[in-house]
Amino acid sequence: MIDIVASATGLIALLPLILLITVIVMIPNNGKPFFTQRRAGKNENVFRILKFKTMNDRKDNSGNLLPPEQRITPIGRILRKTSLDELPQLLNVLAGDMSLVGPRPLPTDYLPLYNETQRKRHSVKPGITGWAQVNGRNTLTWNEKFQYDVLYADNISFSFDVRIMMLTVKKVLLGEGVNYGKQTTIGRFNGKN
Repeated sequence: MIDIVASATGLIALLPLILLITVIVMIPNNGKPFFTQRRAGKNENVFRILKFKTMNDRKDNSGNLLPPEQRITPIGRILRKTSLDELPQLLNVLAGDMSLVGPRPLPTDYLPLYNETQRKRHSVKPGITGWAQVNGRNTLTWNEKFQYDVLYADNISFSFDVRIMMLTVKKVLLGEGVNYGKQTTIGRFNGKN
């Protein structure tokens, strides 16, 4: 109930900002402001996550997408640094696919790669923010992320969620935990890293 009320309130309050970002993001992305992808949620149920598009679709001569660090747009960098690229996920929360707090939902092709401990992250709804996000975000290794996700799933509580939300506000305001070197993400999970 808190997720539904909070996401609906957030969407209404932030609608002017969301509309403004939508228009701005359309320009470098040929009229496509949103990124959608199949992600695994609670009990490994699949849903489509919605985010603002932060990378263009530039390809090499063979038709393959260029590496992420070559495709991220200037507005995309700003959206990632401020976490504004995540705002459309309030619709995922409103639809019941996500919660405000929980392990970040990951692509479905990772599902066969998890060990039994890592798989526990799917015992709770995925979130817009989570324990791993406030403890390092993209600076963490995959193993560290999964340790934080499982710790959250094993200790989920309202007070824990409030603590994570408060830490999230601090991290976003300080711009902590986002890589801005040559690599814009931590790379793909391969079952070992």
